[in-house]
Amino acid sequence: MSNALPQSLVLIGAGKMGGSMLEGWLRIGIDPTSIALIDPKPSDEMVELANEKGMKLNPSAKDIPVPEVVVLATKPQMLDTAAPAVQAFIHPKTLLISILAGKTLGDLAARLPNAAAIVRAMPNLPASVQRGATGAAAGKGVSPAQRATANALLRSIGVVEWLDDEKLIDAVTAVSGSGPAYVFHLVECLAAAGVEAGLPADIAERLARATIEGAGELLFQSPLTPATLRQNVTSPGGTTAAALEVLMADDGLKTLMRKAVAAARRRAEELSG
Repeated sequence: MSNALPQSLVLIGAGKMGGSMLEGWLRIGIDPTSIALIDPKPSDEMVELANEKGMKLNPSAKDIPVPEVVVLATKPQMLDTAAPAVQAFIHPKTLLISILAGKTLGDLAARLPNAAAIVRAMPNLPASVQRGATGAAAGKGVSPAQRATANALLRSIGVVEWLDDEKLIDAVTAVSGSGPAYVFHLVECLAAAGVEAGLPADIAERLARATIEGAGELLFQSPLTPATLRQNVTSPGGTTAAALEVLMADDGLKTLMRKAVAAARRRAEELSG
């Protein structure tokens, strides 16, 4: 991976997701002095980190070397107003990586004509603990070396899946982008069911939370498929089997999840349109 790491990088937008990515880059060994941060209102923590690590904070484009990579992590609605300032940092050989939800490769190319090589990525919230899931699509101008660089940067915050068709980013948004909220709601529902079964609310919430945390970690560490893990927990005729008869019924969790993902995908398509 070290050969793929960029020697100069500009991060535009050092909010929660941008900051999470920055932490990942520092963790995999990118020289902090090669990083420039652009944010009109950086947090106190980001200012302190920049000073501590020797990162450049809000330099002008003319005051830094031509960046090998520019990562665009502003809010999507800021693209139009920020485009002229962003454009100044991009040169013909610069790789642009955008994590702006709903902004297509075409949108980015139209607003940032200097960008010849663009990667569009959709990370998710667990990137903040380096356990993110990112879907990415590369534009036609991205070279194999640039794709390897993008992969190294995105892998610093979790797993990366590359898509041949950019349109599938909407499905990624519906599955992994919004997916953490589905899991959090599952904890809420499991805890509420525990209360109805007689548990005190605080105990039900702690048990539900620990159950999801533990199941997730087991899934992370185990080479077994989710279906096999489910079967391993389920004794024939036992309590888990009784619950799964409800969850796996025709109107059960599978159907609900299909509807939820379809709704999220439709909304992603509307926003990107």
